[in-house]
Amino acid sequence: MARLLGIRIQNYRSLVDLHLGQTSYSTRRDESLSRLTCLIGPNGAGKSSVLDAFGFVADCLLDGVENACDKPGRGGFERLRSQGATGPIEFEVFFEDEDVDRPIVYRLSIGLVGEVPAVVEETLRQRQQGQTRGKPYYFLKLKEGSGKVWAGQSVGVKAGKKDEQKVRLADRDKLGITTLGNLSEHPRIVRLRQYIERWYLSYFVPEAARALPAAGAQRWLDRTGSNLGNVLQYFERQYAQEYDQILRRLAKAVPGLERITTEISKDGRLLLKFDEDGYADPFYQQSMSDGTLKMLAYAILLADPAPRPFIGIEEPENGLYVRLVDRLAAQFSLRASSTTSPTQLLLTTHSPYFVDALRAEQVFILKKERGCSVARRASEEPEIQALLDQGIPLGSLWYSNHFDDGAPE
Repeated sequence: MARLLGIRIQNYRSLVDLHLGQTSYSTRRDESLSRLTCLIGPNGAGKSSVLDAFGFVADCLLDGVENACDKPGRGGFERLRSQGATGPIEFEVFFEDEDVDRPIVYRLSIGLVGEVPAVVEETLRQRQQGQTRGKPYYFLKLKEGSGKVWAGQSVGVKAGKKDEQKVRLADRDKLGITTLGNLSEHPRIVRLRQYIERWYLSYFVPEAARALPAAGAQRWLDRTGSNLGNVLQYFERQYAQEYDQILRRLAKAVPGLERITTEISKDGRLLLKFDEDGYADPFYQQSMSDGTLKMLAYAILLADPAPRPFIGIEEPENGLYVRLVDRLAAQFSLRASSTTSPTQLLLTTHSPYFVDALRAEQVFILKKERGCSVARRASEEPEIQALLDQGIPLGSLWYSNHFDDGAPE
């Protein structure tokens, strides 16, 4: 399974030039992102923009560039491009695929063609077999819809022009990896397309989770949680052991909760029944608290035996009882460190209790400098590391203003 090592984002909202983790072959391997990465900082520092940048790339792949720009909350290309910037919006995704010694760099540039957003440039690079130094080889290089692609599983030692295929895309609204990622002769591009397609960004809305969807099992949670019951129904049918884990995890978080079952109404809608100790009749999802529904969604994500490779969640602590926050952080860490079914988590938080459960290398501090978001790793701050060595929790250091994150005192 692919793993994200780092990302560079340019000209996207306040992210004029933001680096997270290992972003090129010139940076050190030990700078790569952890399986769990948490962004902290004051309101307006750019944390939400980082999460949305991942969502934007995924939306470009699935829906096309123009639709991705016009999604609710984005407002079009010119509102997404950093104020005062004239160049394209750019993303450089540095990730490892099947060969951990030869990471792949995916670069995507989005600009205006006339007044319409379109793909300006798109490249994929990887070092050739046996190559340990020097520039990586382009196995996809497209500019303004035209360029070259290398077919096959891996770039050989003797790769040359005779092995290249010329490419001209008919629609510059679509990513090259969208089209080429459907062709069996490009297996690495296929895997990249599948990897990005399976990114999951959670924008959980309790009211959406209280809706009564049509009955029918569904494999994945949608972004707002509106199909929460459908996914629970899927687990109930397909993953009995994991379904029991979900119930046990939720029972620990919600005192008195005994059982959750699904029921189909006469008009074909799906109901979630919550049986609680002391009550003869069950409660339904419309009556459950925001925190209970959110913990159910997270329990599903954590129990998934074949999870998404990358999950982004904004402020998972919202609506939760304070004593659940550090426990949830520990559960996320355990999920991310799984050796049998690993996933990678990118979270934002405003809770020092959540941060207390994390390591310094897992935390990035975001703040604004001259209107631009910048990020630095907590483990790179000598003062912070010295205090951690004395046994002071990381969140407590943050709360007591040992992080210069630009927040008002």
